[in-house]
Amino acid sequence: MATVTEIVGVITGLLCVWLAAWQNIWTFPIALISVTLYIVIFYEARLYADMGLQVMFAGLNFYGWYMWLYKGNQREERPVSRMTSRQWMWLLLFVPLFTLGLGTYLHTNTDADLAYWDAATTAVSLGAQWLMSRKKLENWLIWIVVDAVYVPIYLYKELYPTAVLYFLYLALAWWGYVDWKKDLQRIQEEKVPSPSMG
Repeated sequence: MATVTEIVGVITGLLCVWLAAWQNIWTFPIALISVTLYIVIFYEARLYADMGLQVMFAGLNFYGWYMWLYKGNQREERPVSRMTSRQWMWLLLFVPLFTLGLGTYLHTNTDADLAYWDAATTAVSLGAQWLMSRKKLENWLIWIVVDAVYVPIYLYKELYPTAVLYFLYLALAWWGYVDWKKDLQRIQEEKVPSPSMG
């Protein structure tokens, strides 16, 4: 049965992703409310990796808030960009290593349910959130993949409003990808010098 905590977590979670797709800076404070609520929800569901993920999301949301506002230390808004080869390599190394390490720990040392699935979705989500914080276009494609895995996990755990939320995240992630891609194309077109008129 859905709790008030889960319902408010769903509403704020949906709102923060919608704001992120619009590149609205309010995504970060709203996300902080959602992750705080989901720390409690996932603890009660014995999804400890997801619970820890929410703690890390809190830190990444503060980081993203700063990066979006100031483009690091350049004091201007960060534009959308593509992932570099190095970032892809980091992601492809990080996800399996983190999954194996955390999954093994949870399986052997806790009463965690779905330890390796929980660890894998946590690893991919961390990578996607870090990329979103840096306004990398591909973050949305990674979210689509991981959200598609989350839906059956949350159905299995009888977190039905959360499963619906992650199903809606699939559509929002696709919309975010399309919108950010248009913005990236606009930025690239502005960089192309116009032919001289003489």
